[in-house]
Amino acid sequence: MQRVEERHHQTLISSPEWHKRHLILSTVVPDTNDTFLLERTLRTRGFSCVAGLDEAGRGPLAGPVVAACVVLPPRCNSSLFLDSKKLSPTRRCLLARTLVDIGALMGVGIVSTTTIDRINILQASLLAMKRAVENLALLSPSPDVLLIDGKFKIPMDTPQLTLIKGESKSASIAAASILAKVTRDAMMKELAIQFPAYNLTQNKGYPTREHRQAIAKYGPALCHRQTFKGVKEFV
Repeated sequence: MQRVEERHHQTLISSPEWHKRHLILSTVVPDTNDTFLLERTLRTRGFSCVAGLDEAGRGPLAGPVVAACVVLPPRCNSSLFLDSKKLSPTRRCLLARTLVDIGALMGVGIVSTTTIDRINILQASLLAMKRAVENLALLSPSPDVLLIDGKFKIPMDTPQLTLIKGESKSASIAAASILAKVTRDAMMKELAIQFPAYNLTQNKGYPTREHRQAIAKYGPALCHRQTFKGVKEFV
């Protein structure tokens, strides 16, 4: 199966259309003063469905990593969507509902702690992004270009543009960061009910002093990432 996939990829990247699309991407420069310019520029250059991708939960000791894929409508108020880390929880929830109201296309991908421990957090984050794209495509047109926060591309043939600090350069990535964060926070509240000793509602699984002390006192729970420093010492 892997050889078949490799042959498919080699055939794809040798096609004139593939090279044309990637040449276009290489000449597009984001403008941090207009966080929707990148998306508009790509649409004028032939990309009809431009999606932003981001994840939440790479750093915590507990809980899944969650990614979101968002396609904002061309005429939306893109200035509303900022880096989720700069927004209050109330504002993030309001904007997540706004995405529904404006008809944004959305997909979410989730990777469990078990898989994180098995393949490492970087690969799990990329897998979560891949799943987010696939889940969006189940009910909507598949994106024909992906704007990804960070420096790593995901294992898909879709043309991709990676952006360091992408939430500040692309409203679509910022919207994805909001959706991923709101989704993961809701999941952590559910985990907090199952594992009340760790105060996951408050710390969201991150390595706060209180959380680390609870792990040392009670030992790790099933929700913890067993290979992470701060957890593996107590397994």
